[in-house]
Amino acid sequence: MLGDHTTHRGSLCGIWVGPSGKVHTTVATPDGGREEQVTAFRPFAWLNDTPADANLHAVTIERLGGVGPFDRLVQAEDLEVYEAFIRQAKVSVAVDAIRPLESQFLLQHRQRLYRDLTFAQLRRCQLDIETGSAAGGFSDAAQAGDRVLAIGLRFGPRNRLLVLEEPTDAAEKKLLESLSHALKHEDPDVIEGHNLFKFDLDYLRQRCRLHKVPCAWGRYGEKAVFRNSRLKVAERWIDFPRCDLPGRAVIDTYLLVQLYDITTRELTSYGLKDVALHFGLTDEDSATRTYIVGSQIRDVFTSDRARFCAYLEDDLRETQGLAAQLLPTYFEQVRTFPTLLQEATLRGATSKIDLLFLEEYYHAKQCCPVPPEVQPFEGGYTRSFQEGVFRHVLHFDVASLYPSLLLHIGRNPKNDTLGVFIPLLRQLRDYRLKYKLLARTAPTEEERAEAQARQVNFKILINSFYGYLGFSGARFGDGELAAEVTRLGRELLQALIDEFARHGCTILEADTDGIYLSSEKFFANPDALLALVAIILPPGIELEYDGQYAAMFCYKAKNYALYDGARITLRGSALRSRGTEPFLRKLSDRLIHYLVGAGGDSPLTLVADYRQRLAQRTVPVEELAKSETLNQNPDAYERLIAEGGKPRRASAEVALQLTPRPRMGERMSYYITAKAKGRTSDWQRARALALYDAATAPYDPDYYAEKLDDWVERYGSFLGAKPLSNPQAELFGNA
Repeated sequence: MLGDHTTHRGSLCGIWVGPSGKVHTTVATPDGGREEQVTAFRPFAWLNDTPADANLHAVTIERLGGVGPFDRLVQAEDLEVYEAFIRQAKVSVAVDAIRPLESQFLLQHRQRLYRDLTFAQLRRCQLDIETGSAAGGFSDAAQAGDRVLAIGLRFGPRNRLLVLEEPTDAAEKKLLESLSHALKHEDPDVIEGHNLFKFDLDYLRQRCRLHKVPCAWGRYGEKAVFRNSRLKVAERWIDFPRCDLPGRAVIDTYLLVQLYDITTRELTSYGLKDVALHFGLTDEDSATRTYIVGSQIRDVFTSDRARFCAYLEDDLRETQGLAAQLLPTYFEQVRTFPTLLQEATLRGATSKIDLLFLEEYYHAKQCCPVPPEVQPFEGGYTRSFQEGVFRHVLHFDVASLYPSLLLHIGRNPKNDTLGVFIPLLRQLRDYRLKYKLLARTAPTEEERAEAQARQVNFKILINSFYGYLGFSGARFGDGELAAEVTRLGRELLQALIDEFARHGCTILEADTDGIYLSSEKFFANPDALLALVAIILPPGIELEYDGQYAAMFCYKAKNYALYDGARITLRGSALRSRGTEPFLRKLSDRLIHYLVGAGGDSPLTLVADYRQRLAQRTVPVEELAKSETLNQNPDAYERLIAEGGKPRRASAEVALQLTPRPRMGERMSYYITAKAKGRTSDWQRARALALYDAATAPYDPDYYAEKLDDWVERYGSFLGAKPLSNPQAELFGNA
């Protein structure tokens, strides 16, 4: 299956299907170079019937084996014939075609990108631009007087800065042309940037259009292609102007960071500077990192060119480091799936897994099913057993619980007539175990890092197989099988909980990620406890010891804090939500540090201090401002409200105050102004942080004092604080 690749001279590191139907590929040569090749291609699609009156010139239709609604395979001699046939066929029959066409080619030839390359051998380029506004404020590419001041490029350890020579149209045009020349000369496989789609490339596109400069940034002499796109990140949709470069991948680390944060929920900001601190790319106390406030960039460009360039180079360095941490998993995915690197970062697991199955069905000449409707079923085990602070905490995890149960059951989805699911899952698990071992035993650090990236990729993929079963859009989904797996998972976890308790452990938290417990007796020897409990598990199901913690603060189900003696890890949005005001986050951080014994004073003192300073309006507005992600386009929201639609949202109202208006998916920061006649709701009193004016639009101290009261009501009991009877009452009865 995954290992059966046809021979191809060199590793593919770029592919593009041109309008003529020819496949242009870029392959890596043994000396690290890049060589272009052109290959023929026969595009294909599945049909549920032969269309009447179809033009079958240069087209073959083949009946497939097995049982399934898509029982015919059509293949065309060239792309023009194919597209014409598909348009005509859709009038009378159902057509199922894989897009993009590059995935068709990879699937058809059992090829994969970067097959024999390591991540270190990938040609990566980081791109960042700095812009200036003639009128001051935020630079707008649509304004003729605003310009690209510099384009920063980084190739490995080398920086290449393209800087505007003078503030003229001719100089900016020359600068934009230099970008195309640089990309053609360096020929990167990947272009990376932070907020690359929404800002850098979109800004460059608009300036190129103004100066009639082609966006010739792709391979094979091809231009960039732009289109509006959307990406779902957890419960949010992000709109962005997608850019595709033939033969290259465009990677936006701003989106990768948000996808990463779905599971960790550790980030309070997605800006490059904050993310670089979080990932340790820049030391928080470092004096070597150059910072320039956005509104001052044009002035610094003019007055202190060395500082300006240092700032741009630091942005490039941090982008390179961020992509180096987040991109390897996706790099490994394209070595597994017949897909492009850019597609891997922008598509969910379901569409990728579908490609693996479709590859087998295509080569077996087997009928394809349609995605079945999956009925809702009971989810996994999630329960919080305790509240408060506990010591001597151990964590145990059932290794890949749901995939292990699937293999234990050994049953394929009902519509998988070829029987691909279980053998493929078993093969992926074997690959993961192989690379997991190499991540510990490989002779060099580079080989261990490469193996680690591969085993993480396979772990994610294996765990996605269960979620795939229960997703209505999955072609080989099976809700009944998914429901059986979750039922067995709940029973297994309950049996483990009972067994741990039988050995004197205090169960703290349990879900499909594992079991947290407190045990002073076994804290120094968790393997002994593991040996006592693991004997109840069925064959093929493995319990693993996954770590110990000096303390754990249990707040509620799936919301807790872990302290290992050096670092605090937070789980759950209740303890650290990106939408929480900074002063409340500061209180919660102080609370957690204090409770788990990581140092710091009691937050009760800080509460009293905030209350006093709020009354005097001396708390900086930045500490009070709330930040939310726009989940609707501001223009669409404005039309909705004009037509009487509801609800009104503070963040959306604030977006309407700004020029230019932000896009859906961007974060809005705002504060609440004092009450006025007829204006009592938050959305009526919300004002953009960027428009703060202490004299004409101050914040409302009473509003934020009530926020303090709510915080004390929620967390005060863990500190021995009594609930407040009213805002004027004694703050703490026993503080």
